[in-house]
Amino acid sequence: MTGIIESARVLLPVAITLVAPLFIWLNRRNVNRREAVSFIAGGLTFASVLSMAPQVLAGNIWKYTLFHIMPGITVTFCADGLSLIFGLVASFLWMFATSYNIGYMRSLDEHAQTRYYVCFAVAIFGAEGVALSANVFTLYLFYEVITVFTYPLVAHHQDDEGFAGARKYIVYLMGTSKLFLLPAMVMTYVLLGTLDFHLGDVVTGMFPPDVVSAHPLAVTITYALYIAGIAKAALMPFHNWLPSAMVAPTPVSALLHAVAVVKAGVFCVCRIILSGFGVDVMHQLNLGFPTACVAAFTLTAASFIALTKDDLKARLAYSTVAQLSYIVCGVAMLTPMAMQGGMAHIAHHAFSKITLFFAAGAIFVATRLRKISLMDGLGRKMPWTFGAFAIGSLSMIGMPPVCGFVSKWYIVNGALQAGQIVLFMAFMLSTALNAGYFVPIIYRAFFKPPVAETAQFETYREAPLTMVIPLCATGAISVLLGLFPALFMDFIRVFGKF
Repeated sequence: MTGIIESARVLLPVAITLVAPLFIWLNRRNVNRREAVSFIAGGLTFASVLSMAPQVLAGNIWKYTLFHIMPGITVTFCADGLSLIFGLVASFLWMFATSYNIGYMRSLDEHAQTRYYVCFAVAIFGAEGVALSANVFTLYLFYEVITVFTYPLVAHHQDDEGFAGARKYIVYLMGTSKLFLLPAMVMTYVLLGTLDFHLGDVVTGMFPPDVVSAHPLAVTITYALYIAGIAKAALMPFHNWLPSAMVAPTPVSALLHAVAVVKAGVFCVCRIILSGFGVDVMHQLNLGFPTACVAAFTLTAASFIALTKDDLKARLAYSTVAQLSYIVCGVAMLTPMAMQGGMAHIAHHAFSKITLFFAAGAIFVATRLRKISLMDGLGRKMPWTFGAFAIGSLSMIGMPPVCGFVSKWYIVNGALQAGQIVLFMAFMLSTALNAGYFVPIIYRAFFKPPVAETAQFETYREAPLTMVIPLCATGAISVLLGLFPALFMDFIRVFGKF
């Protein structure tokens, strides 16, 4: 039996990440103190989220209402199993990203570093707010906070390419949220008189049977608006902002792809499907299979596009588009195994993908190379970086013992459980394509001689330790999560009562 714990403790992660940017700015003239604030804030945020875990694992839900706006609309926070997956990942990886940021920003002597760190911290504030949102209104507020404060990060270089990428980024994300997500929220309120998620039960959701029976078309349209409005999930055709955002510094790409932005997107999709509509309504209105088909098309098409990219970050960007769709497809199949695999991939993909982007940034800092075709032999000069890259790649492919295998095993078996052979074949094809665009990078790095264009090859060596240590650590954690998957699966099982 689920119990509700009314406590302001659930506000702690949000409060810490709210004040952290202020202290970063106040220490702008002392770079060591400025960066120490990010470390301390990350540690405190992680500890505050983790402190709620025992009660959540016992089957309880933390909840606290901060403001009443009007009847049925409040700013309310909660912590359940799904919340803690995203909240723990975002705060934990913030600490690793801070160390990496130090090495990257200082090595390249980047400008506007204080603005960079402030916006980075506010993005984590938005991510924690999304993770802990107890209703659609609160989720929408923090969803937009992430969008607004990651725009300066995407445009960080302040050149024509940076502004063009940032413009596409903001148009896609703000445009879809205003055209689709906001109307979906309004329609939900009109139909129900409230925006509160149905917590503690993934079966029934917010929409009672009488509303669904009386207004099936309106409920279906509302659902379609939600899925279209959450463009951060990068489902096609609303995915193109993500490759365009690769003009940002590599740590920002890691933030976009592994920590805050896209994870907020797929988290929102999971929350809307499971705590908003619920499995019963999804089945009743046949909403799951079309959603899964869109995700299956996205993961297959994005994998084909990734094969064509010689720029390492571009290849990783399209890989992210594909991997996010595994999460959406898994949850949308609505079988217990598939839903568990989809939610687990939120965390598993985060650790593996941040490892890959950290490695890409370390390669650039050490060699100034972006093209895969010029990276022949680099693995012998940068064994730690490319070793971690290999681990992250195996996770994306879905090879044991790395964590990506666990979540994909659940998703694939969930497809068989649902009798969806078409989706099963899409997963198999995408896995083969994943191997097709990751394995050649590893082979080139370790087994091919350097190409003539890399005249500086003999001078290459590992990037600074502040960059190498985080990427090796996240790579190692990817293996540990594969060996000990219960670390996140327990939160999933208590959330879905699986």
